[in-house]
Amino acid sequence: MRNLLTLLLLMYSFFVFGNDRTKFSFNAGWKLHVGDIAGAEKPTFDDGEWKGVTLPYAWNEDEAFAKPIHEHSTNIVWYRKSFVLPKGTVTDKVFLELEGIRHGGEFYLNGKFIGRHENGVMGVGLDLSDALLPDQENILAIRIDNSWSYREKETNSTYQWNDKNFNANYGGIPKNVWIHFTAPVYQTLPLYSNLKTTGVYVYAKNIQIDKKTIDLFVESEVKNETNEPKSVNFVVELRDMDNQVVKTFAKDYIVQPGSTHVLQASVFVKDVNFWSWGYGYLYTVTSKLVIDERVVDAVDTKTGFRKTAFKEGMVYLNDKVLMMKGYAQRTSNEWPAIGLSVAPWLSDYSNRLMVESNANLVRWMHVTPWKQDVESCDRVGLMQMLPAGDAERDVTGRRWEQRTELMRDAIIYYRNSPSVLFYECGNESISEEHMAEMIAIRDQFDLHGGRAIGSREMLDSKIAEYGGEMLYINKSDRHPMIATEYMRDEGLRKYWDEHTYPYHKNGEGPLYKGNDASDYNRNQDSHAVEAVKRWWEYWNVRPGTGKRVSSGGVNIIFSDSNTHYRGKENYRRSGEVDAMRIPKDAFYAHQVMWNGWVETDPTGLHIIGHWNYGPEVKKDILVVAAGEKVELFVNGVSKGFGERSYNFLFTFPNVAFEPGEITAKSYTKDGMLLAEKSLETTGAPYRVKLKYLHGENGLYADGNDMVMVDVEVVDQEGRRCPTALNMIDFNIDGPIEWKGGIAQGPNNYILSESLPVEGGVNRVLLRTRYGKKGKVQVKASSNGLMADSVAFEVSPIKTMGDYFVKASALNLPLNLSRGAAPTGSTIVRTRETLPIQKVTAGANAESGMKSYDSNELSDWVNDGKLNTAWIEYTLAKKSDIDEIDLKLNNFRSRSYPIQIFVDDKLVYEGNTPTTLGYCTISFPKTSGRKVKVQLAGSSYIASENKHEEIGGKKLDDGVQRDDMNAKGTLSIIEIDIHKKIK
Repeated sequence: MRNLLTLLLLMYSFFVFGNDRTKFSFNAGWKLHVGDIAGAEKPTFDDGEWKGVTLPYAWNEDEAFAKPIHEHSTNIVWYRKSFVLPKGTVTDKVFLELEGIRHGGEFYLNGKFIGRHENGVMGVGLDLSDALLPDQENILAIRIDNSWSYREKETNSTYQWNDKNFNANYGGIPKNVWIHFTAPVYQTLPLYSNLKTTGVYVYAKNIQIDKKTIDLFVESEVKNETNEPKSVNFVVELRDMDNQVVKTFAKDYIVQPGSTHVLQASVFVKDVNFWSWGYGYLYTVTSKLVIDERVVDAVDTKTGFRKTAFKEGMVYLNDKVLMMKGYAQRTSNEWPAIGLSVAPWLSDYSNRLMVESNANLVRWMHVTPWKQDVESCDRVGLMQMLPAGDAERDVTGRRWEQRTELMRDAIIYYRNSPSVLFYECGNESISEEHMAEMIAIRDQFDLHGGRAIGSREMLDSKIAEYGGEMLYINKSDRHPMIATEYMRDEGLRKYWDEHTYPYHKNGEGPLYKGNDASDYNRNQDSHAVEAVKRWWEYWNVRPGTGKRVSSGGVNIIFSDSNTHYRGKENYRRSGEVDAMRIPKDAFYAHQVMWNGWVETDPTGLHIIGHWNYGPEVKKDILVVAAGEKVELFVNGVSKGFGERSYNFLFTFPNVAFEPGEITAKSYTKDGMLLAEKSLETTGAPYRVKLKYLHGENGLYADGNDMVMVDVEVVDQEGRRCPTALNMIDFNIDGPIEWKGGIAQGPNNYILSESLPVEGGVNRVLLRTRYGKKGKVQVKASSNGLMADSVAFEVSPIKTMGDYFVKASALNLPLNLSRGAAPTGSTIVRTRETLPIQKVTAGANAESGMKSYDSNELSDWVNDGKLNTAWIEYTLAKKSDIDEIDLKLNNFRSRSYPIQIFVDDKLVYEGNTPTTLGYCTISFPKTSGRKVKVQLAGSSYIASENKHEEIGGKKLDDGVQRDDMNAKGTLSIIEIDIHKKIK
């Protein structure tokens, strides 16, 4: 009822009274032609045979997941739209806002060239005012080229991020288009490209979390395009999430004719609800221009307030340490047969799923995300690492300038989004000079936003505000180190384990660039186990474990993606959910491990897999738990306690299948029950079960709103049959467009109205048709099973010509599920790092400090002789010592037989394990001041260093030096010497 009332009020003001500033969706009424065609920009051109489309619409959307990324179609296409200016609307100034096109576009209004936009990523604004015909039909024509090799017209330069590995090519206009009407005195749009304007900037200073107070500042760039000065009362209204006015404040200005001026007002605000992880509390800031006691312009800005700090190797949110946990998601964030152009509520659905897996950060990969995803993260409470655009290396010349320009545009467009915590300057390290340029851009346009700017790597940078490698672990006591994309393993949701049809053996798959699939191609069991193993190494050096810590990392990727792939399927299957966002077991594994700001909620528990097998099957039962002990029961009979590994994984070997129920119970160290989960053996498939879902704000005939329909195969008791693979036939009746889903099989079943369930479940999408309201019925049947159907209504939208208010984007709910930030400390200090005073060594002692200098690009190394392969550290004072962290060169592949002495007493002897970075060596507590690490024999290759995915490049494995054949070489990149804290 509230949503309907809001919509009616909007329609009433927009369509009855008008307003000096109005904004409409410009998504409807477009015509599309694929292929270049002479004269299509001319108003007299006949487009009567062109295809009618409603935006957002990529002309090759049907190829999403049907074709591999490098085969995505490219062409020159034309979009055309005819329109007349709306009656009763102030039209002194008219601006077009395109949230993004792919890749380069040329714009014509009534045959006149009005602009060009070429970066293929960011939003662009166009001033239509001078070329409009006020009382006649206007023709807008856009020529778009989505070639992979597109070159900037003025410079002939390609764009670094127009790449066939990661940037799925959904061509044309795959994002929203809006039209803005204003009076000649107006607040500008945050669209620097072409318009050169910066819009509204909202920020807070003097943030007091405990007192719940801020000093609120609102700045707005205002233009006076009249011939006389204007006395402007700049009025700001702050409203809470319930639309209640919290504060109103104002300041008077004189704005000179023909000038652009930034107006500012500020106020003290108390009782602030702070935005946080999983607590997407947003305010509305309405900035108004009042002239002669009349509001001539009003702009709403959705934003939230939070406090950040990036120091001591850690990220602080609202004064609390927060370890980064999340996903490196492809920016396309696509769905089958649709690409990125999903309905707003589906963006929320997907991004909120990340939060429900207990992720707190999404790192969009390589290119700036769509505005719809950025605003969605604000609502669901998911922090963002927001890139500009690049590929895998620093560049110079025009291609570097393109990156700085894109960063500038992205900062201006998104600087009011509280979820944006990081600006990413590169997917590889950049020079200090380039880093300084990016910092200057941030400081010019977002000095007060509380956002760190950095790049991948930047391990030795003196000015970057965060860093972190791609596939290994870094620690820091300076700027935070966040792994930007770890765990590249892949596996279909369909593949449970080696005992369940189709019996996918772990590691089975085709060769990729001459390498077998054994290191990455998994089933659900092993994919979930690998997720635990990889995260454990980050958790092991989390905040609280010493002076230098890891600030966490993001797993690549969240949802299966139509980007670079290595397996039999033509898309990337590394997701914790599949392409339709149905969870895999690794989703629940992360849910257990990540539930907490730093320390893990001990009640997390998940049994990997299902309990439907043949009578002869014996298998390892795997449980992910955050408790200290886990006990397994089969039909009520205890099978004992699991073997614990990687802190979170509990294994019960060789359990014989018995129909019935298995139950896992987790306990504290003292035996107190923490959690209990069960799996049941289900009966034979009996019927099909449907469930539909659409946005909580309604379902609208805007040509972009969508319905998601889940289909399950269940037994007679209504339980999902986890091994069912039945083919489902769908039948649709009503004003809606079938977009379907995905499954393993011919053409990945893209757009097919028959497709199988996998693991007993699948999902399809349907899209509304513009202006077509009414009842829709979806039926689903399968041979031998009872059928099912669901029905729903598509609501009309209020239109005026092809202008409309996009109701599906209004009143989307805020996710407040995690509550506000915790009040107590979020870290538990488990170790004290002991400071080193001096160092001696068997060779190269002058570089000994490089082994503890917080620079992981440097190391101490001896001269290759076994008798000089030792280094001794003298601590600042005598202390108890019982744990050492070591990062040794070739840490992925080489094992070192070492001895550790404390004041000449041997406390440890053994071979170091291969790791993603750091190995932790524990020994009995020993008091002393000198710690000696000595190579006891030749090092050896303990694990093959697998090839990189792309180009045959070796994975990073330490410093840039060949130690592989130097048997007497000891190389220490970093060492931390600790005293455990009880």
